[in-house]
Amino acid sequence: MTTVAAYAAPAAKAPLERTTIERRPVGEFDVLIDIKFTGICHSDIHQAREGWGEAIFPMVPGHEIAGVVCEVGPGVTRYAVGDRVGVGCMVDSCQECDNCRAGLEQYCDQRPVWTYNAVGKDGEPTYGGYAQQIVVDEKFVVRVPDGLALDVAAPLLCAGITTYSPLKHWDIGPGKKVAVVGFGGLGHMGVKIAHALGAEVTVLSQSLRKKDDGLKLGADHYYATSDPATFEQLKGGFDLILNTVSAPLDFPAFLSLLRTGGAMVNVGLPEEPVQVPLAALFGNRRNLTSSNIGGIAETQEMLDFCAEHGLGAEIELIGAAEINEAYERVVASDVRYRFVIDIATI
Repeated sequence: MTTVAAYAAPAAKAPLERTTIERRPVGEFDVLIDIKFTGICHSDIHQAREGWGEAIFPMVPGHEIAGVVCEVGPGVTRYAVGDRVGVGCMVDSCQECDNCRAGLEQYCDQRPVWTYNAVGKDGEPTYGGYAQQIVVDEKFVVRVPDGLALDVAAPLLCAGITTYSPLKHWDIGPGKKVAVVGFGGLGHMGVKIAHALGAEVTVLSQSLRKKDDGLKLGADHYYATSDPATFEQLKGGFDLILNTVSAPLDFPAFLSLLRTGGAMVNVGLPEEPVQVPLAALFGNRRNLTSSNIGGIAETQEMLDFCAEHGLGAEIELIGAAEINEAYERVVASDVRYRFVIDIATI
């Protein structure tokens, strides 16, 4: 076992504090990674504050991990010491069910082993990337291309793949019109990726406060959803709506913006239940669906795509002592557009 420094929430809603955790010995197919940078995802806050239900404490959050391989097990063939790598939202799965065999480990029939707030096959809790090192099976490690700096690559391991996967699944490309609801950590990557795929991109945000940023990062149009005229003006105009916000919406109003056969894909998960009148779906064969990150192969595809197109996250780099302040700022939507922790400061 290796003892490493980390930041953990000792209990639900408690401030995160510096501590130490134990990492398992490097097994035959394991990779030991010196973590350099870890993004702060809103999911970290939901779980550390038990917004999504009962959680495991102490909790070391963090599933947007970028670092460098410092040791490999004797059976490892994919990576070598010195490789630049990343780890996302999951660190294992059954690897035997139909979904796992199809490269859809995120939909594992036995449930994936999440990077933190989960229990591994060894029966021990998993701890995430707010730590100096992590040990992961090589099958759940991805390579960070040389064209991406590690700090801006870290958020791609969640925010990048969470938006890339549904855009690819719904065949977004030239000739397609995409609306991105919310322009935060997920939304800004959705705009960048949809633009790079060749779509016409519109941001739907509560206000026009970030309009200049949205247009600079690839949006063709930017509208305020607080203006009722927005919904009249854009009615029936989109092939896909990518909803990145973790709050209830007026779903009938947003669904009215879809073309016949269009889809609204939800990648943000509110803490409270939402209600959707079915009548809002019937008029034009509209689809209301969801998407949950991507498989390992698709995550690698996303990283390669982002490197090819020069797409990194827009980040604010912070020290570990600023994590609790950063959590409050994320809740207040006061970040442009992803906090990333410099792990050297732990």
